[in-house]
Amino acid sequence: MEFKSLKNIESSFKQIRMFGIVFLCLCAIVAVFSVIKSYQFAEAQRQKIYILDEGKSLMLALSQDLSQNRPVEAKEHIKRFHELFFTLSPDRSAIESNINRALFLVDKSAFAYYQDMQEKGYYNRIVSGNINQTIQVDSVAIDMGAYPYRAMTYARQMIIRESNITERSLVTRCNLINSVRSDNNPHGFAMEKFEIIENRDLRTLAR
Repeated sequence: MEFKSLKNIESSFKQIRMFGIVFLCLCAIVAVFSVIKSYQFAEAQRQKIYILDEGKSLMLALSQDLSQNRPVEAKEHIKRFHELFFTLSPDRSAIESNINRALFLVDKSAFAYYQDMQEKGYYNRIVSGNINQTIQVDSVAIDMGAYPYRAMTYARQMIIRESNITERSLVTRCNLINSVRSDNNPHGFAMEKFEIIENRDLRTLAR
């Protein structure tokens, strides 16, 4: 009889130990599940930005991963440089202002082109001839698969004189590297090894 009671006590201890292990496992599962769900909730909340609309109401906006926007920013960076560097008016101060802003986006390779055109009197002819030059960027092709990123730009220049309008083809290439964002460089890129591949007349229209 005494031996039977000992066996009952031993089996009871085994059951208690088994229940204890099962309970600890359940607690661990609940704890891990709670941590994971809390992390997911925090990440979801981080994707939401609340904007105060003129101090009156909160508007919900969704944030995006910065890397998703880099190809778009790269194209805008190159497009902005071309617009500043190749848009000229018969106003010396306006030309210098545009060129200076463009040079914040590129290395010395573009400055060499600027010096060359300046020495050849190109900007003086723009001012004295009352000529306007505009640019239309048709497309920017960027290879984001390798760093530094390689880019090709295809554009058209319109040289507007009193008597005629000359349309020119412009093809350039450069490398893009990541840089520090600033007021002068909002997209955080810098162009390197800028080179004009083609710049030829397409047609001339009388005005």
